[in-house]
Amino acid sequence: MNINWLEWLGYLASVTVLVSLLMSSVKRLRWINLAGSLFFSVYGFLIGSLPVGFMNAGIVVINIYYLNQIYRSKEYFKILPIEGSSSYLKYFMDHYAIEIDKLYPDYDISNPAISFFVLRNTVPAGIFICSDAGDGVLNIELDYVTPQYRDFRVGTYIFEHEAKSFLEKGYSSLVCRTDNKAHVKYLRKMGFVKDGDGVFVKGV
Repeated sequence: MNINWLEWLGYLASVTVLVSLLMSSVKRLRWINLAGSLFFSVYGFLIGSLPVGFMNAGIVVINIYYLNQIYRSKEYFKILPIEGSSSYLKYFMDHYAIEIDKLYPDYDISNPAISFFVLRNTVPAGIFICSDAGDGVLNIELDYVTPQYRDFRVGTYIFEHEAKSFLEKGYSSLVCRTDNKAHVKYLRKMGFVKDGDGVFVKGV
């Protein structure tokens, strides 16, 4: 079967658009969809199908417009402490239980030293819970961000903006234990360094 390069371009465009629809992050969806639409636009013009070319060129412009809005918009973060027995905490944990258990199979939130939700534009975007490991060390039991907000902004807010609150409470370092590759990538992005098998440490 002989398939020329134009057909391969069409297949590439189709797969790219399909992959974009699998993204939970709106920003990632827009970027990948933009690429797929661009491929489809070029494909349409090259095969002489003006409706396909112009329609997808329009989608490229729309994606660029919304990406510009995303990058220019100012976001507001706020810490919401978790106090006592929280019904919303139970709901949150139950809702994301499968993924939380995958990332933190041995977490223990029964005796937290620090615990809070991170609100992003008033929407709960993540949860952060640590236990006291002694000697000024916080052991991260949970640092979970919901799928639609995984662009590192929540983590950056916690480890940069909230670092001073950890120091004020007498903590000088954070420890996290994981073997999950995606989680390890996130920790390194947040400035953690490996300190043993599956152990990552960050100074406050």
